[in-house]
Amino acid sequence: MCYIRVVQIRFFGILLFAGFCQSLLAATENDWFVPLGKPPEAPPKRISGGEGFPPLPLPATPLRQRARKRQPTPPSLFGKVVWGEQGSFTYEGGNITKITDWNLCPADLQHLFGKVQGKLGLQYGYDEVSLSSFPGDPDKMAVLFFSGTRTLKLDPQALAQLRAYVLKGGMLVFDSVAGSPYFYDSAKSLMQQAFPELAWRVLPSDHPLYHMVNDINTAHYSPNVKSDKPYLEGLYVGSRVAVLMSKYGLGCGWDDHGVPLLEQAAYYDPATAENIGLNLVAYAIGYNRVGMEESKPELFAAVDEKTPTDEFVFAQIEHEGAFNVHPNSATTLLSKLRTATSLRVNLKREVVDPGKDDLSNLSFLYLTGLDDFHLSDNAVTALRGFLQRNGTLLINNGLGLSTFDQAVRREMARVLPGSKLQPIPPSHSIFSSVVPVQTADYTPAVSMKYGQLNTPKLEGITLNGDVRVIYSPIDLEAGWEATEYPMALAYRSDTATPLGMNILMYAATH
Repeated sequence: MCYIRVVQIRFFGILLFAGFCQSLLAATENDWFVPLGKPPEAPPKRISGGEGFPPLPLPATPLRQRARKRQPTPPSLFGKVVWGEQGSFTYEGGNITKITDWNLCPADLQHLFGKVQGKLGLQYGYDEVSLSSFPGDPDKMAVLFFSGTRTLKLDPQALAQLRAYVLKGGMLVFDSVAGSPYFYDSAKSLMQQAFPELAWRVLPSDHPLYHMVNDINTAHYSPNVKSDKPYLEGLYVGSRVAVLMSKYGLGCGWDDHGVPLLEQAAYYDPATAENIGLNLVAYAIGYNRVGMEESKPELFAAVDEKTPTDEFVFAQIEHEGAFNVHPNSATTLLSKLRTATSLRVNLKREVVDPGKDDLSNLSFLYLTGLDDFHLSDNAVTALRGFLQRNGTLLINNGLGLSTFDQAVRREMARVLPGSKLQPIPPSHSIFSSVVPVQTADYTPAVSMKYGQLNTPKLEGITLNGDVRVIYSPIDLEAGWEATEYPMALAYRSDTATPLGMNILMYAATH
């Protein structure tokens, strides 16, 4: 049935009027400006100015227990950002309601955190946030949440503020609450302006965010979405998704309803939205501390700033993917290697582009990532020459994700045609060059994929009698610092540190 609704939008004192027929697709973004849910039952909780929030109740990895210890004085985990204009909506029967761009589904976070308390036993809340007064401290508020259907507009000052917040460890989440292309496209464009050095990545199916509480392998949507898989995009900063984008609506599902006023709306059904929401909250808690640790500057002495002479140099390969997964871990490992051995070590990482930079003075290269990457033809040629000159390449799979694993095997086949990564036997000297490592301690997520694995898992390619390519399909670098990475496939620190020192010593002496 076709009916008429009138939307009045406060926009610089001008009232804009738009007609709408439910059976027709919306023609402009103002046709998406409709109420999407009931108002919240009570005001959101307010955060105390000096109060931080505790991490996940241990064990943080994996977060799968249903019974959780309740936290005292629950703080606000999310801040729902106020943006856009106000307006009013007239229903077919003549009833009028007020609407705002940022709060078209007013009870979304209220109901989400109600589910978090009921199903996870965690007491967290949310607050309404104005960017003009937001202090930007991720220790006080882990996530800023943007919701809407129309074009999101932020000035350069706000973008700079959001960038600083993210780089300090904060997380941004964007919910295109009805699947509006206007909100989705504008939010992605704004974040690309704020983070020009980063690229949007589709989260792979084995990403921790899909497995924090519930294993989300399938998804159910409104009829307009022809898919049975969840679809989330992110910008990686270090090892974490620092900016998360949901192209399809989540908020109405958290509020347990569909979007009846927009026939063209695209959104998750309540069950899928709930699963994603619970995982998102757990991810935000678990990786908040990760972000704050990884945001700390790398520390090394002034002597390490000098051009190395006969020192061991940790040279890390820059590529088009997320190449800087654990920003501080290498320096931590190098410091321990310097203390535990007589090897002369430079603590400052050198970042190199093998397609452009001279590799002739280097004996060791390090490659890591979280997602797909492609080496240029020049880089492939340079790496082949580097390995044939007896250089050593260590490859680490950040968080142990399958997308990066596939890319590594594809690119190594280009670098060394005819060679194949093979398991390195436990008897190899690479496991004992500093400290013998015969057994391995892994995060619980590893057993979910590999079963009861209790020995180190490394693969390699041998050239002229020595292992020249060393690949860890399980995240080795994550264990070089004492930081928890919930649901990551990684080595624990007590294995990662000696194994890492063994590999670097092997590379320096072969």
